[in-house]
Amino acid sequence: MSSGQVRRLRLRRLMAWWVILKVSLEERLVYRGDFMLGTLMRFLPIITQIFLWNAVFQAAGRGSISGYQFADVVAYYLLTMISRAFSSMPGLASGIATQIRTGEVKKFLVQPIDMLGFLLAGRIAHKLAYYSVAIVPFALVFYLCRGYFAEVPPLEVFIAYVLSLIMGFLLGFFLESCIGLIGFWFLEVSSLLFVYMLLSFFLSGHMFPLDLLPPPWSWVVDFLPLKYVAYFPAAVYLGKVPRDQLGMELAIEAAWIVAFAVIGRIMWRRGVRRYSGYGG
Repeated sequence: MSSGQVRRLRLRRLMAWWVILKVSLEERLVYRGDFMLGTLMRFLPIITQIFLWNAVFQAAGRGSISGYQFADVVAYYLLTMISRAFSSMPGLASGIATQIRTGEVKKFLVQPIDMLGFLLAGRIAHKLAYYSVAIVPFALVFYLCRGYFAEVPPLEVFIAYVLSLIMGFLLGFFLESCIGLIGFWFLEVSSLLFVYMLLSFFLSGHMFPLDLLPPPWSWVVDFLPLKYVAYFPAAVYLGKVPRDQLGMELAIEAAWIVAFAVIGRIMWRRGVRRYSGYGG
């Protein structure tokens, strides 16, 4: 294949990606009212968390718990809300398993479209649509709660924070894709997905800062990838991660992304080999 043919092939692939992204974005914006209402409703749990932790601090009778003051906790939950907005993949795993069970996955076997690449483009479109709607309420909430943030982090810390959010999105995508691809071996993955969501809620830092966990649970959490989908970006912004460890932590997160991406590819190839193609 000549260099010109290679360039044309790459250009066609980029155009295909752009078309998929554009169509997916248009699909996300069809039901704008429902999408906007669902986006706004996601801000309500933060109110209950603030009242809950206010009661905890009052009951403890202390101004600080494990290095967290009440203002730090509020800032932490606001930041984890952003982290989860990047890393959460509602319906991804169950959607993949459903396509396998119903036979809809056959379209990726007869068309020159990579399934994981197609789904990734769709999720990017979903996040773009989500933040185009949520940017105003996010800005309003953070403006009203600006007193809970001590200061803006240094530039290198802020860059690390942005990188952790982007990698959190990729980690969440590939991790849940692997769960969905288990559908090639087990037709129903809802129970497994429920267990994953339960563990993720507790071990990702979404419910409470992972700093509060005592050994040996804190050691266990450090060896799991779940902390990178919620806790880690917030901890980076708040300065809970020492600067000399930022590079290493980001490298570990990148390694988890590569690992789940490779595992997903292996599962897809082996799953297709045993797939029988029943259903619609």
